[in-house]
Amino acid sequence: MRLITLQLSLITVLFLLVSCSDKKEDVTDTINKAGSVETSVTVQHADSTHDVLLTTHKIWVNFSEYKTVTHQDTIPALGIENTTAENADGDTKNVSVKKDYEIFITVK
Repeated sequence: MRLITLQLSLITVLFLLVSCSDKKEDVTDTINKAGSVETSVTVQHADSTHDVLLTTHKIWVNFSEYKTVTHQDTIPALGIENTTAENADGDTKNVSVKKDYEIFITVK
């Protein structure tokens, strides 16, 4: 159990290092499937007043997925914002879109 907690902490630190840079890329292209925890955090728009926060942990042991743990939490939607959108032809248009949450991960 302590090994999984340590690995989860190390992966979270890795996420922090990635979020500190301006690049929106993974630090690595592959996951150490010999023994690691892969974590993803996403927010999905449910309706006009609610969003769903999804936290997924994939636990890899000896090159196979041992377990996937998913947590779903309903959170309030942030509302609508007006912005300018551009299509592939370069045409711009004012549109209304749902506001997105920013995700910050803190490790202690």
